Amino acid sequence: MIRAVIFDLDGTLLDRDASLKKFVEGQYERYKHAFAHIHKKTYMDRFIELDARGYVWKDKVYQQLVGDFLINVHIWEELLEDYISNFPFHCTPFNNVENTLQRLSEDNLPLGMITNGFEVFQMNNLKALGIEHYFHSILVSEREGIKKPNPEIFRRSAEFLQVSMKECLFIGDHPENDVAAANAVGMTTVWKRDSYRDEVDADFIIEDLDCLPAIVKSINEKEGR
Repeated sequence: MIRAVIFDLDGTLLDRDASLKKFVEGQYERYKHAFAHIHKKTYMDRFIELDARGYVWKDKVYQQLVGDFLINVHIWEELLEDYISNFPFHCTPFNNVENTLQRLSEDNLPLGMITNGFEVFQMNNLKALGIEHYFHSILVSEREGIKKPNPEIFRRSAEFLQVSMKECLFIGDHPENDVAAANAVGMTTVWKRDSYRDEVDADFIIEDLDCLPAIVKSINEKEGR
């Protein structure tokens, strides 16, 4: 029986690829004076490559960029601050995010979130999406002192939501940090398909969040809720 639903943020609710592309394009325009010798597409492509879908810290990304493109070496810290301050303005949700959260809430299912990253940055992104109020529990790895796939952060989320881990449905895009980790603690798992990754061993695989309420209903009907 599913009594709570827990989400990952980046790549699950936040379309990070689309958001990053918008941000990098905007940053290029803001710093055109420093990037005049670099074609916009060249800068954008290299940034996205170095970013490695969010798994490389941005201080490393910017230090590499200034070296690659012979930009003023002192500007990387300013570019990093620009990223921290302005990325939230480019945050783009996947289709049907708010509608899905609303429907799950109307079904009296408490919602949680577990996200790896820096607290202020991730919370600003969540607020930018306008969906923070739907969540009863939001765990950010920096604040918690542990990160996915550590099973403890999943246990904490279930505890905050006052349910057992077996009563949780977890939705994420990362095969190990999200799906395998949630499976390992006994949660029912949903993999939000990611075109960059091969098939994942999840209980459910979805393309669109819109089908989550039906998945919960199906599970609970089978278990006689």
